[in-house]
Amino acid sequence: MEGWQRAFVLHSRPYSETSLLLDLFSESDGRVRVLAKGARARRSQLKGTLQPFTPLLVRWTGRGEVKTLTKAEAVSLALPLSGITLYCGLYVNELLSRVLEQEFPFSELFFDYLNCLQTLAAENSSPEPALRRFELALLGHLGYGVDFLHCAGSGEPVTDSMTYSYREEKGFIASLVTGQRSFTGRQLRALWERDFPDADTLRAAKRFTRIALKPYLGGKPLKSTELFRQFVPKKRPDAASQ
Repeated sequence: MEGWQRAFVLHSRPYSETSLLLDLFSESDGRVRVLAKGARARRSQLKGTLQPFTPLLVRWTGRGEVKTLTKAEAVSLALPLSGITLYCGLYVNELLSRVLEQEFPFSELFFDYLNCLQTLAAENSSPEPALRRFELALLGHLGYGVDFLHCAGSGEPVTDSMTYSYREEKGFIASLVTGQRSFTGRQLRALWERDFPDADTLRAAKRFTRIALKPYLGGKPLKSTELFRQFVPKKRPDAASQ
């Protein structure tokens, strides 16, 4: 199996009459853009293979920004995402497409991604904990370091009932003033542990990851989030909100 890599399709779009331009997330090379020649042709064996959420083994050639896909095989059937979990999977894919540099290795993140998809496919409850854990893992792999357990002002361990204000490039500082960037010590501990036992800690985790991911995403909105808001009924309060 020399030269083969495990990978997933993050995004695809038509190219010429019969080909596809793909963004892959591979185990060893991270995000890679490849051209799948003839993949849309009527008799192409790749036609049903190069789909999001399908575990693949792939090979490619080339030295430029766009490689040429030479082989692709499905390791198994696509992970069964549907309804809300499908939108969540699309969100995770778009997040990786937007924030990862091309051809930069993220081997550990690849398995965080795989674990996230498997959790989304297996759980019948809210997918939000899986999304928050993945976002925090992604931030860690991007080099976004923050101390959740100590006050950045005093160095003292955080206290569950105390409120801390988040300041970029500094951390969490004890404050009596509350706002969008305020978190209790209990919420910070949940972020550090990546364990969210209730709605309060989940809301706090979502708030923090939105703040932390914003510099990487810029001002351009995520298409998957817009789709989610458009097609998922607002009357479902338990629905995952990306």
